[in-house]
Amino acid sequence: MLSAPTTTLPVATPLPEPFEDFYRREYRSVVALAISLSGNRGAAEDLAQEAFLAAHRHWAKVSGYDAPGAWVRKVVVNKSRSAFRRTVTEAKAMVKLRGGQQITSVDKLPHETDAFWQAVRKLPKRQAQCVALRYLEDLPIEEIARILECSNPTVRVHLHRARAALAEQLGIDVEDYS
Repeated sequence: MLSAPTTTLPVATPLPEPFEDFYRREYRSVVALAISLSGNRGAAEDLAQEAFLAAHRHWAKVSGYDAPGAWVRKVVVNKSRSAFRRTVTEAKAMVKLRGGQQITSVDKLPHETDAFWQAVRKLPKRQAQCVALRYLEDLPIEEIARILECSNPTVRVHLHRARAALAEQLGIDVEDYS
């Protein structure tokens, strides 16, 4: 018995979002994340631009990710960490060159007037990153864990410790909010 030939129609795969649309949609929130981590709008804009430039270079791959925005945020987190380390290293080198004298002209990460974000920047880096991603970006624990490449319980611990430290720094009685 002969059967009719079957033809399979190609399944249309959705086209990736144009990079320009992605950039326009994500730019403001990525810069806000970078500001919360660096404390300096100019440095934050540079961090965001570097992250978007990396995304643009690899857009064929990045656009296929489930959450390309998470990838860009991860790049910002990593670049802000590197910038902070570089600033500390430069400051230490300047102190050594000056024979241990205090140097007031070293460009440290300036603080904004907002007391909360000043307090966040005083936290250990991983806690500050978790706070920024959770409260500025409103990301769920799972997404933060993916961006920071750690487990969900680790993110919860960082957030718990950060909340306690922030309450102490800001003079907030935690029992008032429980």
